[in-house]
Amino acid sequence: MRILIQEPKSPWEIVHIDWVTSLPPGGDRSYNACLVLVKRYSNAPMFLPCHKDDTAMDTAIMIWNKVISYTGLFQNIISYRDPKFT
Repeated sequence: MRILIQEPKSPWEIVHIDWVTSLPPGGDRSYNACLVLVKRYSNAPMFLPCHKDDTAMDTAIMIWNKVISYTGLFQNIISYRDPKFT
């Protein structure tokens, strides 16, 4: 089912999120995945290192601490039905 999405009027109004997983471990915390946020307004991506086994709560806390605390709340988040959110 397709849903028509309005064009955003500000940069952080609508955000697409998805994960890149099964990466080789890296960084001081051995990250093996990356959460990708893309602003629909400008198509500018933001990459947040994470772990493949992070839960929905871990992801929400990471987005809150690393993005929303600086940008304000998003109006819409578009996810591609990742099992983490079911």
